[in-house]
Amino acid sequence: MRDSSAQNAIHAWTCPAQSVPRVAVRRRTRIYAYLLVLLIVLLSMTASLSAGAKEVVGWVEKAVVYPGTLEIKAKVDTGAKTSSLNCQCINPIKRDGKDWVSFSLKNEDGETIMLEKPIHRIARIKRHFGDQQVRYVVMMGICLGDTYREAEVTLVDRSGFNYQMLIGRNFLQDDFLVDPSATFLKQPGCLDPPVSQ
Repeated sequence: MRDSSAQNAIHAWTCPAQSVPRVAVRRRTRIYAYLLVLLIVLLSMTASLSAGAKEVVGWVEKAVVYPGTLEIKAKVDTGAKTSSLNCQCINPIKRDGKDWVSFSLKNEDGETIMLEKPIHRIARIKRHFGDQQVRYVVMMGICLGDTYREAEVTLVDRSGFNYQMLIGRNFLQDDFLVDPSATFLKQPGCLDPPVSQ
């Protein structure tokens, strides 16, 4: 009789009536681990799909500016917040009592167009050597790859630089990834961009 109660005491100690068997605990742990791995894989696939929807461009591309449909060579510059455009003959004018600016654009093939645009704002740019430069900012249509959008563009004489335009983050955000090892990955291919003023 003693042996029987000792066996019952040992059995109760190793396997209480309300405890979960170790096999079930291991199974649940494995299921949770598989679910966690599945969740991580799904999240990484979602991130890669959203990145896959972005257009990849090189650090130098051809772009078209509107109005005028002038094709120019542009440096894609993620360090610049606002895009800037090489212009000559930048002159403020009044039109119907409002502030406008007239300017000329010239591409590397020598094509020149004259434009007049309303002044969107005036930017004060702090330059590397300490002084400030005042620049007119206008809204211009830009086509890069298959993407057309209107963006703020500062007007400046960039004739001493290699590229007619810097395309900044204000244009690039949300739609582009930049490959710093490549150039001219995309030709401007915007279909029927809206006519801007």
